[in-house]
Amino acid sequence: MTSGGSGFKVATIKEVAKKANVSVSVVSKSFNNYKDVKEETRQRIFAVAKELNYTPNINAKNLSSKKQMTIGLISSGVLNDNVKDSNAFDIFKGVYRAVADSRFDLSINLIDSKRQKQQSYVQYCRERNIGGAILQGIRTDDSYYKELIGTSLPCVVLDIMDESDNGMIGSVSIDNAKAAKEIAAYLLERNHRDIVVMAGTSATYVNKERIKGVEEALRSYDMAMDDLPVLEADFSEEQAYQLAKNYLKEKRPTAFLCFSDLMAIGVMKAVKEAGLKIPEDISITGFDDLIFCSYVEPALTTIRQDFIEIGRSAAMLLQAIKENKAEKHHIWIEHQLMERDSVKTLSK
Repeated sequence: MTSGGSGFKVATIKEVAKKANVSVSVVSKSFNNYKDVKEETRQRIFAVAKELNYTPNINAKNLSSKKQMTIGLISSGVLNDNVKDSNAFDIFKGVYRAVADSRFDLSINLIDSKRQKQQSYVQYCRERNIGGAILQGIRTDDSYYKELIGTSLPCVVLDIMDESDNGMIGSVSIDNAKAAKEIAAYLLERNHRDIVVMAGTSATYVNKERIKGVEEALRSYDMAMDDLPVLEADFSEEQAYQLAKNYLKEKRPTAFLCFSDLMAIGVMKAVKEAGLKIPEDISITGFDDLIFCSYVEPALTTIRQDFIEIGRSAAMLLQAIKENKAEKHHIWIEHQLMERDSVKTLSK
C-alpha cells in the first residue's frame, strides 16, 4: 500500500483483488457496473475496498448506482517542453468538440513522462467515475496502459493498433506505413538514394509502422533498410539536431527523411550551421504538418495529419463502443503529402 498525504493508506487494485479472492478485472468490472459480476461478489469487493481505503474520495454505494457519463482524456503530449508541438492540443480540441455536442462530460488528465510511471490510469478513472477513456501519447510498454486496456473499461487509443480481442478497445490513427511509404517514394522518385532516416523512438508503434513504409518504398527500387543509415532521435528536435550535426561532420547525404516535423527542424538547423543550403545541397522531409511547416525557410515538405479530426473521431468511437453501437473498432484518418520547397529533384 502507499501512504496518502492525509495519513491514510491507499490500496492498489491488486491488493483489493487478492483480499477479495477475485481477479483485477473483476474488481474493475464491479466498479464500472458491468452486469456479468454477481451482486454478492460486487458487494464483497466494495466492502474490501472500503476496508482498504481503495476509494477514499468516492462512496462505493453511490458509485455502484451512478450512471457513468464522463469520458476521460489521458494525454502525455500537452505538457512537453517544445512549444512548437501542437499535436496534443489539436487532438484535445477535436475531442472537446465531439463531447460538447454529446450527453457526456469530459475529464482531462495531463501527464508527463515522469508522472506516467507513478499514476494508475485505472485509479484515475475510478475515482472520477469515468465510463470510458481516450489515451494519447501513451507508450505500449507502460504498465498502467496495459492494466487499463486489460479491464472492461471502454478505451480508444491513438496511434496504436490494438491487437487484442477485447471488444471494449478501439483505435484511431492515420495509416503510418502508407504515409511513410509515400514520402519515401517522393524522395526516391526524385533520384535520392543517399538518404538518412531520422527515426523517432524504436519501441513506439508509429515508428515501427513508418519503418515498414520506408522499407516498402525501397523494395520498389531494389533497395533495403540496410542500405540507409537510421538515426534514432526520440522524436526530439534537440536530439535530431545533435545527431545530424555529428553525422554531417563525416558524411554528406542528399536527403534526410524525418519521422516528425520537430526532428526535421532540428536537422534543418544542423544543415544550415554546416554551411549547406536546403534543398540545393540537402533535401529534408518531415511528418505531421505542424503549423510552422509552411513558414520555415524553405517551407517543409511533410505528411499532414488532421489531429483535430483524430481527436473528434476518437471521442465518437468511444461513445459508440460504450453504447454497443460501434460498427468497427479501428478508424483510419486520411493523411496528405504536403509538397513544398525543401526537396530538390536530382539529375540521374
